Amino acid sequence: MAMKLMRNAVVGMRGYAPGEQPTEGGYLKLNTNENPYPPSPRVVEALAAEAGRLRLYPDPTASRLRARIASYCGVAPEEVLVGNGSDELLTIAVRTFADAGALVATPDPTYTLYRTLCEIQGARHVAVPYRDDYSLNPDLVPAKARLVFIANPNSPSGTLLPEETLAAVARSISGVLVVDEAYADFARTNAAGLLKSRRNVVILRTLSKSFSLAGLRVGYALADREIIAGFDKVKDSYNVGRLAIAGGLAAIEDAAWMRENVRRIVATRKRLAARLAALGFTVFPSEANFVLARISSYPARQIYEHLKKRRILVRYYDTPRLADCVRISVGTDEEIERLLEQIAEIIGWRAGEGGGRGGGR
Repeated sequence: MAMKLMRNAVVGMRGYAPGEQPTEGGYLKLNTNENPYPPSPRVVEALAAEAGRLRLYPDPTASRLRARIASYCGVAPEEVLVGNGSDELLTIAVRTFADAGALVATPDPTYTLYRTLCEIQGARHVAVPYRDDYSLNPDLVPAKARLVFIANPNSPSGTLLPEETLAAVARSISGVLVVDEAYADFARTNAAGLLKSRRNVVILRTLSKSFSLAGLRVGYALADREIIAGFDKVKDSYNVGRLAIAGGLAAIEDAAWMRENVRRIVATRKRLAARLAALGFTVFPSEANFVLARISSYPARQIYEHLKKRRILVRYYDTPRLADCVRISVGTDEEIERLLEQIAEIIGWRAGEGGGRGGGR
């Protein structure tokens, strides 16, 4: 009975499947791109100070945080919207720009939530295939697209498109380009410069990854003030809670803490990529806090399963272009050493059976 009352779009969709979040402890989690280092101590202090005011509603516009982000990014407060993580801002973008039946395009493979949000809205989703090296031909993006989502750096590949490619997409479409920069702090560059030349560009960022606030849910959008005004109409009335506002303010005010953690993660990422390559993986060039590694000598699904039995979680995607890959979040040096030892043992056992490198069990 209940199914008959639901919208057809909801009944027919699969829904988004987030990465595993085990309820029991004891796992080494390298599957959901969480920061292995804690947030700034100032965040903890700010949360404790705010706890006595939780009986009160938060500022519905998060005005102080909005102003602080504007200063941090070099834009006006009217060009900023704060959200309950950048995922909420993706939802707001779809609800703002895509009517039922509207054309929404994304590269493929990428963050699958984009497609899910299109299905909820009843929009038409078009997947534009990345080349094998994860470069993108802007000419393949439909010119009539009302909305285009591009994760940059991309997830799950970690690869980065140059600004000129993004600019070409923004010029070629009649709608809006949303550049999802959830991992931009780990990259050499970002696309913020497009905001000065293109009024149909939205930049989304989050404090979940680089600022270590995945559990607090703080994200923000940068865009032309007319777009932000439209987003303000669509967002929930109190979409960002008191603790998130207080923690977000403290985190950005201590951005030096974040930058030091990013430096450590990037250094570990380089070592991880080199060690995986030495084990026979093909590692895509990552500008994020994870790596995508392809292997032909051993089934990637079995690597994922063997690691899980050893209480190490990585991400496996059972899709045609990713079925021979695992995505690995960058942990601490000690965590990555433990992971690499286990992978070497798993692969060595298999190779030994076939008369290869051997040494496993």
